[in-house]
Amino acid sequence: MLQQYRRIKGQYSDALVLFRLGDFYELFEEDARTASRQLGLVLTSRSFGKGIRLPMAGVPHQHVTRYIARLLEQGHKVAVVEQLEDPRRVRRLVKRDVVRVITPGTVVEDALLPDRAENYLAALALQLSNRTPDPASPLAAFDFGLALVDLSTGDFAVTQIEGPQAWELLVEELSRTAPSEYVLPESALADEVVLSILKSLGPARLSPLDDAHFDHATAQTRLLRHFGVVSLEAFGCAALPLAIAAAGGALHYLQINQSSDPSLRSGQALAHLRSLQTYSLAQYMLLDPTTRRNLELTHTLRDGRTEGSLLGTLDHTHTAMGRRLLRRWLGQPLLDLDAIQARLDAVEELVKSALLRADLRTVLDGIHDLERLIGRVGFGNANARDLVALKQDLSRLPRLKALLANVAAPRLRQLYSTLEDLQDVARLISAALVDHPPIHLKDGGLIRTGFDADLDALRDAAASGRAWLSELEVRERQRTGLKSLRVRYNEVFGFFLEVPRSQAHLVPPEYERKATISHAERFVSPELKAREAEILSAEERSDDLEYDLFIDLRQQVAAHTARVQSAARILAELDALAALAEAAARYGYVRPIVDDSTVLDIRQGRHPTVERLLPEGERFVPNDAHLDADERLLIITGPNMSGKSVLVRQVALIALLAQIGSFVPAESAHVGLVDRIFTRAGATDDIACGRSTFLVEMSETAYILGHATPRSLVVLDEVGRGTSTYDGVSLAWAVAEDLHDVIGCRSLFATHYHELTALAARLPGVHNYTMAIAERGHEIIFLRRVVPGGADRSYGIQVARLAGLPERVVERAREVLAGLERSREEAAGEELRGTLSLSEAKDQGNLVPSLRSGQALERSEGSGELRGTRRDLWKVEEAKAAEAQTVYQVETGEPLQVLPVPEAVVWEVLHGIFSVDIANMTPVQALVLLNALQGRLRGRSSVDRTAGTMASANLKRTQDVSQ
Repeated sequence: MLQQYRRIKGQYSDALVLFRLGDFYELFEEDARTASRQLGLVLTSRSFGKGIRLPMAGVPHQHVTRYIARLLEQGHKVAVVEQLEDPRRVRRLVKRDVVRVITPGTVVEDALLPDRAENYLAALALQLSNRTPDPASPLAAFDFGLALVDLSTGDFAVTQIEGPQAWELLVEELSRTAPSEYVLPESALADEVVLSILKSLGPARLSPLDDAHFDHATAQTRLLRHFGVVSLEAFGCAALPLAIAAAGGALHYLQINQSSDPSLRSGQALAHLRSLQTYSLAQYMLLDPTTRRNLELTHTLRDGRTEGSLLGTLDHTHTAMGRRLLRRWLGQPLLDLDAIQARLDAVEELVKSALLRADLRTVLDGIHDLERLIGRVGFGNANARDLVALKQDLSRLPRLKALLANVAAPRLRQLYSTLEDLQDVARLISAALVDHPPIHLKDGGLIRTGFDADLDALRDAAASGRAWLSELEVRERQRTGLKSLRVRYNEVFGFFLEVPRSQAHLVPPEYERKATISHAERFVSPELKAREAEILSAEERSDDLEYDLFIDLRQQVAAHTARVQSAARILAELDALAALAEAAARYGYVRPIVDDSTVLDIRQGRHPTVERLLPEGERFVPNDAHLDADERLLIITGPNMSGKSVLVRQVALIALLAQIGSFVPAESAHVGLVDRIFTRAGATDDIACGRSTFLVEMSETAYILGHATPRSLVVLDEVGRGTSTYDGVSLAWAVAEDLHDVIGCRSLFATHYHELTALAARLPGVHNYTMAIAERGHEIIFLRRVVPGGADRSYGIQVARLAGLPERVVERAREVLAGLERSREEAAGEELRGTLSLSEAKDQGNLVPSLRSGQALERSEGSGELRGTRRDLWKVEEAKAAEAQTVYQVETGEPLQVLPVPEAVVWEVLHGIFSVDIANMTPVQALVLLNALQGRLRGRSSVDRTAGTMASANLKRTQDVSQ
């Protein structure tokens, strides 16, 4: 047996070998030490002859799946060795061999798979392009082929990624699909850069293959042979050599590892891989890993759970395959307007027809994972219960077709016309299998009576033998007077007569003792010995015939794999569409307008996840958002906890939902097509890689600025907060300018740097908004409403008090803040520049007073910017009323009146005045503007935007600032 084990281990040296011994799977030598350490098994030892004792660890055969799952999670490869002969029928060492090699990417068993996500094996092929190599990014010179295989469902897809950003796009796609295993050429795995980047994407097994298996000609031949075709044109990848190379490498890896039985080493176990889908990344909106994480599309940042994510909010699916498809849609929003409209039409019909939606969901409820069921059938390891479940699912298809007979939406009509009812397959299974078969195929009791005449005859013979045994038991009790005598059976002794030990001396002399146990003695009689072989032979032959009949049935069903896979995909899409419609109906979503414009106009929009997590009785406050070519950058200020982050994220989520074909949480929404969504939010570090919080923040920002296009939507939630204030403001300012001037994309910029609000006076596409609050002394109330304008402070101390900071610390912070503000004003007076006298200033007309400090401000030539001068031209007296300022007449210096004018309002008014194009104003327009500015100084919160039409872009911008 040791020689047998070491022969097998030599063939699978990179795997942990689970060696079947009776009712246990055993591991030996270093495998045993590894399993003991990682599975918590007791490490024992076993003698294999004189002087040979090996470490050993084992698990019961009925629990092996659980242990295999844990080994796969840790990236191991497992070779399962089975006994290929019945130990009862041979008098020598039983034959053993590997019947299955399991790796993280080649799992088909339900118990080892996540039901909410695909389990991808990714194969990569790479080729050096003719682009100039970049020493800073060596992989930028490569093009890539990517093959993705989910063996459990039979999905097989390929793509080719080319161009200067190919490596970055590949990483994004791998991050989206999260493969559990990578198959690469050995030369690629030898590259430390490739190795480190793949490892950074998450835990996954790295499996090398000889480079020859990624040769284009070799791979193409392998694919043609597997699919039984003469050309790959029908699959759409004939002109994509790297995609073909990756697909061929993946198929070879599966063929050498996946055989459910030694007789299937030719690759027949992969017969459920029936087609090859070619896709392009250009078909879908690209979402980088940071964006998916920040938007919490499939799991939350807090604890990684699906509940609380966007998927958790929308997931009203009834099937595992529908759930996986919905998850895939969220990761791949569409860029094809026709495809988006087709989904929206289908969702709209299901929203409006509540009865159709309810009936459809009722039929789908309870359907098994049809994709994986037929995958196991095609793979060759489905049991009888799997086929019965398949039959039950197929029996629902006629009802489903009847429900879809009168639908109007084009996509629903297409699904209806494509869906087969497959009742021939259901009848095939129903005729052969009993309704409640045992789980083990060799236990018997699988096949219906009447299905096979030979089986019925063997069953009759076995049944008559069992009846004879019952009669024997009765006769022997009467003959011997032993009322406790029993006829029993086990695999070691066969049939025997058992009596209590206390009565063993009363047995007839012809009884032959077989064994003694603690409470009984076991015997065999000549009559029982004569009939035993006949009875056992009939039962064994019956069980063997049942097994053969089942295998034949499974192969017949497998011949219909492609048809069942098609039905499974249709059911998954119907389930996903019905789930989106259910969410829309329950939560009050509306159909968005999606077109090719650059408009993003949302009225009374809501955050789809946050509104669902609010405490009972608390209402989500909706907000508007408008972006277009003229208003493409929104600066959003306001204190912590006021709702800035929720606002910017909900805009991104509404755009994403619209492009997956979903209704959106809003009163109305107009979404011009978005090619990419970028987000930068929060403060994180990467200590393991030596990256500080600020470096991570700047890296994410750099990625956005390097990849955003005019079609993109950029959401920035705090930029520059990880460094000094002046550095941070400067960086945030420069980033905002770059988004506006260079990239020109639609952007939302949430920030505590209220200095950025000055950008609205400089750049025509920038507009200021703030989160409204109400103040009561030192307390603030968050109104969660976005209003035009900018905040003049961040209210950090008030928020800290709400967080429970000790009152002594809060009071001290207020004192420090007051001192810092006084120091800042004094420092501003010391840094004044220029030497103009008052008369010179009046003559030149280029000075105005700062009503807050009395400092004079100089208007720069041609720019409209205000800068301090060295002259203290006007003195400002402190008003008695709190927050009051004294406003002086410029010419005479006489006081006009005392008004409570916050500094930010004064700056808005001054900037507004300097930005006016007086030469192009009509008298009426001048009066409208004057009224607006005066109203702002008197404390009005807003001004009617429709009071008049401004004559120039400058005047319009001034009015926005004044508001």
